Amino acid sequence: MIRKVRIKKILVSQPKPSSEKSPYFDIAEKYGVEMVFRPFIKVEGLTSKEFRQAKISISDFTAVIFTAKTAIDHFFRLCEEMRVNIPDTMKYFCTSETIALYLQKYIIYRKRKIFFGTSGKLDDPDLLKALNKHSKENFLFPISDVHKDNLSVLDANNIPYTKAIMYRTVSNDFTPDEPFDYDVLLFFSPAGIDSLLKNFPDFKQGDVAIGCLGAATAKAVTDAGLRLDIQAPSAKAPSMTAALDMFLKENMSDSEVESE
Repeated sequence: MIRKVRIKKILVSQPKPSSEKSPYFDIAEKYGVEMVFRPFIKVEGLTSKEFRQAKISISDFTAVIFTAKTAIDHFFRLCEEMRVNIPDTMKYFCTSETIALYLQKYIIYRKRKIFFGTSGKLDDPDLLKALNKHSKENFLFPISDVHKDNLSVLDANNIPYTKAIMYRTVSNDFTPDEPFDYDVLLFFSPAGIDSLLKNFPDFKQGDVAIGCLGAATAKAVTDAGLRLDIQAPSAKAPSMTAALDMFLKENMSDSEVESE
């Protein structure tokens, strides 16, 4: 039996997984499709000159709030570039233990000055308890220009903080000779949709299937006048790979089947 597959090439707008055990590779083998990992967006750090324009003096702060490893990288990068000496008394508050442990890349890990939550969110009870206990500190909050953090919880708890944009999300432009012959496009943030339209202002969706992760990205797809074919999470598909597998399975069932 030969199964005719209409989907041949899928673009996953994320970096290639470091592990060969990724479900994406299983899907590629299962359906005989080519899986291409090519981010539409990339993170770019602000230069020290750009950061100084915000008139924020890092030395004025006694504590830092981190919600991402990327924020940690750019905080310490800018401190080094601007020759800011970070005192041993600086306290660090992280939304997860994973992020907290990442600090070991830059400092000696001491529990007395590093605090973290378990949920990965700012409203985590353990993190809020630590923030409230140290509410007299002056908090710096390194973020991206398009952060997703809900800061209202900090305001509601009267936590004194200053937002500091240290990095930004920019379009990862396609070169003129780079082929764009995909049958499925998978997006993970609204910025990815913006990049698609920036790179291809005359983009016509046609038979190209578009999938996305999260409600904000789904809204960006429909706001751009595009058709949303694959969405996660959902009751049946908690992840993007599960949603993609469901989509391909349904597509395969509609394919023509011929006898050898």
